[in-house]
Amino acid sequence: MNKAIVTVLGRDRVGIIASVSNRLSELGINILDITQTVMDEDIFVMLMLADVTNASLPFHEVKENLRLLGEAQHVSIRIQSEEIFDAMHKI
Repeated sequence: MNKAIVTVLGRDRVGIIASVSNRLSELGINILDITQTVMDEDIFVMLMLADVTNASLPFHEVKENLRLLGEAQHVSIRIQSEEIFDAMHKI
């Protein structure tokens, strides 16, 4: 299983979770875990653990696809492989 971490950050509004979840589904990416919160009444933060094993596009295209979705939704959407995430956060 190839896992990735998806982060979403921006001003809270209706539909953010739906738009990101729908796009991941369209790309053949399964959400394994999700957490989200709204900080200080309007800052939306979401983290997802996703299985990208069956993604319909190469990883770099998935990354760009989500970046463009983020621009359209006025939020920042980033995805990185679990291996990179782990390496960046080891002490």
